[in-house]
Amino acid sequence: MATQIEQYNHLTSEEMVKRVHIESHADNPQPMVFKNVVSHWPVVDAACRSDSDFCEYLRRFDVNASVYAYTCDAKYEGRFFYDKSHTQKNFSQIKTQLSDILAQLEEPQASAQSSIYMGSTTLGYCLPNFQQENSLPMLDASPLVSLWLGNRSEVAAHYDIPQNIACVVAGTRRFTLFEPNLIDALYPGPIDFTPAGQIVSMVDFNAPDKVQFPKFEKALEHSFFAELEPGDAIYIPSMWWHHVRSTSSINALINYWWRETPSYLGLPTDALIHAILSIGHLPDAQKQAWKSIFDHYVFTDNSHSHIKPEALGALGEVDEALARKIRWQLLQQLNGN
Repeated sequence: MATQIEQYNHLTSEEMVKRVHIESHADNPQPMVFKNVVSHWPVVDAACRSDSDFCEYLRRFDVNASVYAYTCDAKYEGRFFYDKSHTQKNFSQIKTQLSDILAQLEEPQASAQSSIYMGSTTLGYCLPNFQQENSLPMLDASPLVSLWLGNRSEVAAHYDIPQNIACVVAGTRRFTLFEPNLIDALYPGPIDFTPAGQIVSMVDFNAPDKVQFPKFEKALEHSFFAELEPGDAIYIPSMWWHHVRSTSSINALINYWWRETPSYLGLPTDALIHAILSIGHLPDAQKQAWKSIFDHYVFTDNSHSHIKPEALGALGEVDEALARKIRWQLLQQLNGN
């Protein structure tokens, strides 16, 4: 049976960020919900008054920057996903402006005909100066701060590499979270072609097929859920799967993404794809051998004390210069094959 995510009440945004900072460095970080923690934001106040007040508030900061949004037919009930072939999307991407999205959201008839969803658009790009009135004190992190805006929609369960604080500023959202080790029971889809850049669960949460996805029931039994309203925030640890359903005619969320490691170390996804290519098709005995090697070099905290410090190379501390050298060597090897 799903478990409600632990909730914290009456915390300031500064107290929330400090608590998240501690949790994100734990051995097994857990999701947390913070009720009314950003209810003091002017944008939340506007949204609680009315949809029109919320839209007018956003228009104050709009600079007519071009943005990308997704639209899908009403028959999909806001579920942005694949088509039946799993080789195409069931939605279209459009280049538009924030003012046009807001106008459509304010028109009930248009919202009934299709779903529209603007995802992960950098606030500093689309709404400069917005954060002067609505922001979090993020300690030593330098997060990517993004706006998510749309009507009723559903985002398939997926994971993100960065840590995440997501603040609901308009509408309501239901989050369902799963620990990373439940990946098999979530039936991840294609990695070469994804709906929005991340691997997603192929299970329809509204009507799960128990024959095709028999393990999913186990995932649900171990899931965590939360219902968030304007002013609430949720901390989603790195690599936790999360399914998000927006249930109001106008929904908006502002999220803060950050990583604990420098960007020059690269993305683990790149290593995964290369490992699938070069190791995934080997005979079982060889794959098991490589598993032992990966465990030794990657997944176990070995000191390699038997190697002189000056000879450690990639096994030691990696700064930006060494990272560039390693990437250059990889490129040469890949291009030579």
